[in-house]
Amino acid sequence: MNTTRTPLLTPVLISGCLIIMIGFAIRASFGVFQIPIADEFGWMRADFSFAIAIQNLAWGIGQPIFGAIAERFGDRRAIFLGALTYAAGLLLSSYAVTPGQHQLLEILVGFGIAGTGFGVILAVVGRASSDENRSLSLGIATAAGSAGQVFGAPAAEWLLGMMGWQEVFMIFAAVILLTLFALPMMRSPKVATREELQESMGEILMRAFRDPSFTLIFLGFFSCGYQLGFITAHFPAFVTEMCGAIDPSGTLAAIGVSSTSALGALSISLIGLANIVGSIASGWLGKKYSKKYLLALIYLGRTIAAGLFIMLPITPTSVLLFSVVMGTLWLATVPLTSGLVAHLYGLRYMGTLYGIVFFSHQVGSFMGVWLGGRLYDLYGNYTLVWWIGVGIGAFSAIVHLPIKERTVVRSAAA
Repeated sequence: MNTTRTPLLTPVLISGCLIIMIGFAIRASFGVFQIPIADEFGWMRADFSFAIAIQNLAWGIGQPIFGAIAERFGDRRAIFLGALTYAAGLLLSSYAVTPGQHQLLEILVGFGIAGTGFGVILAVVGRASSDENRSLSLGIATAAGSAGQVFGAPAAEWLLGMMGWQEVFMIFAAVILLTLFALPMMRSPKVATREELQESMGEILMRAFRDPSFTLIFLGFFSCGYQLGFITAHFPAFVTEMCGAIDPSGTLAAIGVSSTSALGALSISLIGLANIVGSIASGWLGKKYSKKYLLALIYLGRTIAAGLFIMLPITPTSVLLFSVVMGTLWLATVPLTSGLVAHLYGLRYMGTLYGIVFFSHQVGSFMGVWLGGRLYDLYGNYTLVWWIGVGIGAFSAIVHLPIKERTVVRSAAA
């Protein structure tokens, strides 16, 4: 009897966490550039918001593409291409002086995030993990993205205090290239059942597309992207403009947070910090309980948190509380959603299938970022955008309930 057990912490998991952490640190900082870039060029709020929205949409389009590249040509080649694309987009953006240039170049950044982000990395981590450890490993890798978010926005804010946003973009381009040193460890076995090996990608895709559960997962992930995209891009500006004054003799001022702009950057960091706990906890819970019910509870919690936050006065205390609560639920959906896809449709084409589901997430992210800027310019506030997020969050909580958590019967085994 074989009693060999795969350890939880493997070289693949550690190096994958490093790549995701750095990539997401940079990605999470873009909201901090919202006001400096708009002020320098005299742009409307919607101009740079649309650039970030395009980045998120390109990320969604690129995710299944990079998943397919990884499955056809190798994971490391896909990640290498993603890092180069990411760096090129950041470097060229540092020279952009018009909204159109920024918006066009964010396509490169979005594709770069796709090549170094969840779709490719989680597929590698999933294949390298045992059945027992898979859900928790995916949670740990997801938490690494949150760890990057902890220091990404404050680092950008700190650098902007010493240099222009152009120089910060150049530094970030160099940093993302450092992830290439982790590539030698990104080796994982091609784990697949006999039935999966007998099926082509087209057959598995058609099987998933015919399954109503796949459609429900696809639709449910939309609100996750909407809420995360809006908050990442607009929350620092929202806090800067709408939050009540910080008490100069209070705790925040004592630790150096004396302005609402600094509080806005801190809030993104707190969301990331809380989500380290939330992502790992959701991965652990996914080993023991129904993933679809956990997802429904997460979306319900987000809906309640967002509704209460916008109805109550915006104070430094409410900002901090909301950041912690929302952070706990922030990327907790990712290990559960990716784990559900792997459970239903197997590991061989997990990257491509999760990438397709993630496209819905990024369409939602595009809408959240773009509507945030557009409706702000129309009404001078973000209130309507918040309530739209509350509504679609409730929709996602409901739409996960009919998902059938059973492995889809494969034609080859029928």
